[in-house]
Amino acid sequence: MGRYIVKRLLQLVAVLFGITFLTFLLTYLSPGDPARLMLMSTGVTPSDELVRQVRSELGLDKPFLVRYGTWLGQVVTGDFGTSYKYDRPVLDVLTARLPATLKLTGSAMFLVILISFPLGVLSAVRRNQWLDYVIRLFSFAGLSMPSFWLGMLLMLVFGVQLKLLPVMGNSGWNSLILPAVTLAIPLIAQYSRQIRTVMLEEISQNYVVGARARGVKESIIIWQHILPNSLLPIVTLLGMTTGALLGGATIVESLFVWPGVGQMAVDAIFTRDYPLIQGYVIWMAVIYVTLNLIVDLWTHLRDPRIQLDVDV
Repeated sequence: MGRYIVKRLLQLVAVLFGITFLTFLLTYLSPGDPARLMLMSTGVTPSDELVRQVRSELGLDKPFLVRYGTWLGQVVTGDFGTSYKYDRPVLDVLTARLPATLKLTGSAMFLVILISFPLGVLSAVRRNQWLDYVIRLFSFAGLSMPSFWLGMLLMLVFGVQLKLLPVMGNSGWNSLILPAVTLAIPLIAQYSRQIRTVMLEEISQNYVVGARARGVKESIIIWQHILPNSLLPIVTLLGMTTGALLGGATIVESLFVWPGVGQMAVDAIFTRDYPLIQGYVIWMAVIYVTLNLIVDLWTHLRDPRIQLDVDV
């Protein structure tokens, strides 16, 4: 396992290097002048001379490879540059936005695990019965609704008409409910279907038939045998979903003006804040590769019969 971890960490370095180069290249080729946009955002009508001066101060007048080499050397030391928009280190901006994203991600995933597992188990156990049909109908509906439409519907009902919950910002625990539910509903629909599928595959296995023949209680068979054996593919999906949410639920955060990294990334794209965009992409890459490694190790520890590929 130690050799596998070392190889995956080396792979992480190679992946991050490739991502940094592509990200820097795309931002370099993108239209628009960040120096001019930065000056215009302050209400100043910039002259060409002022734009050239700001470009020189930001290092935007240097060749691509020189800029990339300088930036990469800073990144290796933990310096991701300074945000054009906030005039603060990129790492500080990310760190300031991260707690809100962690709160939203944690709340949404808590709802997903709390609700989707019982729904998936009930749907599998009551297969082709009325309860199964109701849960599957909810799943189809949840997967069919775009998150922005669902969010606006919840805002209209609970924020505008009933006036029970705030619809914007991060002013307290009650402002977390609508964005968390908006994120959770499609995921609950997805995972209840996935759990139902893997549960049905396990129910037909020989060990389940044997346990029933020995008179083992159905509840024990379901919760102590079938469900644990069904967790491996579900945990893998949960890891990837958590990684996506930690990267910021862009649409939901923008809709509810939630001050997380997703909304920060959208603002950075519109303002051509290249250092912040590059720092965000690196953050996303580190999350995905790290969570993928953790899920692989957990899968191997959960079932040693699953061999780790040391030739990755």
